[in-house]
Amino acid sequence: MFIRPCYRRKNGKNHAYWAWVESYRTDHGPRQRVVSYLGQLKESERLGIQQAANGNKTSAFKQLYLFGTDNKPEPQWTEVDTAHIRVENQLDFGGPWLALQLIHQLKLDQWLEAALPSGREEIAWSKMILVLVICRLCHPSSELYIAEHYYPGTALPELLGIPADKVYDERLYRALDKLLPHKNALEKHLKEQLGTLFDLKYDLLLYDVTSTYFEGQCQSNPMAQRGYSRDKRSDCKQICIGLVVTKCGMPLGHEVFEGNTHDVKTWREMVTTMEARYGKADRIWCGDRGMMSKENLEFMQSGHRKYIIGASKSTLKKFEQQLLQDDWKTIRDGLEVKLCPSPEGEEETYILCRSRDRKEKEKAMHERFEQRTDAALEKIKNGCKKRRYKKETIDRRVGSIMAKNSRAAGLFEVEVKETDGRTTINWSKKENWSAWATLSEGCYLLRTNVTDWSAEDLWQAYIQLTEAEAAFRIHKSDLKIRPVWHQKKDRVLSHILVCFLAYALWKTLHQMAKAAGLGDEPRRIFDELSKISLVDVVLPTRKNVDIRRRCVRKPTEHQVILLSRLGLDLPQQIKR
Repeated sequence: MFIRPCYRRKNGKNHAYWAWVESYRTDHGPRQRVVSYLGQLKESERLGIQQAANGNKTSAFKQLYLFGTDNKPEPQWTEVDTAHIRVENQLDFGGPWLALQLIHQLKLDQWLEAALPSGREEIAWSKMILVLVICRLCHPSSELYIAEHYYPGTALPELLGIPADKVYDERLYRALDKLLPHKNALEKHLKEQLGTLFDLKYDLLLYDVTSTYFEGQCQSNPMAQRGYSRDKRSDCKQICIGLVVTKCGMPLGHEVFEGNTHDVKTWREMVTTMEARYGKADRIWCGDRGMMSKENLEFMQSGHRKYIIGASKSTLKKFEQQLLQDDWKTIRDGLEVKLCPSPEGEEETYILCRSRDRKEKEKAMHERFEQRTDAALEKIKNGCKKRRYKKETIDRRVGSIMAKNSRAAGLFEVEVKETDGRTTINWSKKENWSAWATLSEGCYLLRTNVTDWSAEDLWQAYIQLTEAEAAFRIHKSDLKIRPVWHQKKDRVLSHILVCFLAYALWKTLHQMAKAAGLGDEPRRIFDELSKISLVDVVLPTRKNVDIRRRCVRKPTEHQVILLSRLGLDLPQQIKR
């Protein structure tokens, strides 16, 4: 192994740096490859590298010329034991560095520095918040784990200029407290930056709600309540989170609600909050059928707000005649739509949709629930022949069966009788229900007060709700928003905000990748670049002095392509 100078021309200037190179043999002769870049070496650091190539040929070690003679003052040389060059302290670099580049793209570091000016604290709060956001994106974990394990094992101390011993859990907790008061202003800044970077349109807003649960009792947090758990953790208290995103999934804002808050009750508050923050512009709100109530519809209509929402399944019965007609429009393979006027004569339009895939799924579900119900009722019937049961007992069992198999419950007509102290059960199936189920399988309704769009355009807008659902999946899987370990209300809200900021970085990478033609998988790109590490190259000299350089390992060919397409320049050396 040896060290050689390299030259690179950028922005009309020539830049010189040094590389650690090794020779290897191939079938086509000897070749050289760069092991690691050493960056620019200061004059004081050149002492103790290697002797010049024109030095003593009888030296115990091979002597290589390193520096040109045009350097002033005249350099001094020493021998390096190339056989014992070693690498130490491999640190995670690619992920934290990439996260920091995304932060620069959004000017989040500049904004935090301006919003939280340095005072008498040893470490600026803006820097500590960056630690929280970067770690949430790269390695989601508790503040204690970040301080004791993750942060010291990464290049973040060098990238942020904060020594590892200055990052501890209590300081991170206090940073959360400093962040929360700036939530609204911070979301507004992100909206402006993301809009500028990616030319975003805010004419269609998607809204959805999810929940996340707590570990612990949270007795002092009034927001922690038991409610409908989307995480299947009804045993835990929870909070609800409402998220507004654009049609491409870019975050616009979020609010946190008590854990027992019904989705319907969040709609008006979220719409009002967004209008107060960004103005009452000409935009369309999109939400699923669980968001709408009579009161919410009146609220939207009275304020001349436009909407596209899902309609309840029960409403479908009013469009039986339209289902039978053949005037459907195929907008993609296996999907048909048609526009229908409101049956109540309101200034609304309904979009009747029929999906082949959905029809097959619902048909299979109906058959499965029908079979389950038949088997359960048969079991009760056989039990009644063997034992005497009170009618009330059998009624409860039947009710339980119907509740568990609700998709087929309307098909069955069950009769429970008690005669001479013995209870009997009989049932039949409604032919008209079965016929309606067959007709309506795969069908669903949307309703809107947008009058100048086609059925296809309206459906395309509504289906973008999957972006909001995807945002929650990323929050829960990649960013580990759940479970919440914090107990204090403000700490919980700050935790959610940090996750929101990390998601903004995620979507920034997503949009950059799409613009660069790298596909639709930011996780794949992030994981690949996260493999780039930072190492200490140790050069032992004959003078018993080790020369250490903290260098970025040479990226692979694939990593070089990704960096180039994303327009990112990987540093060669990091200052310690």
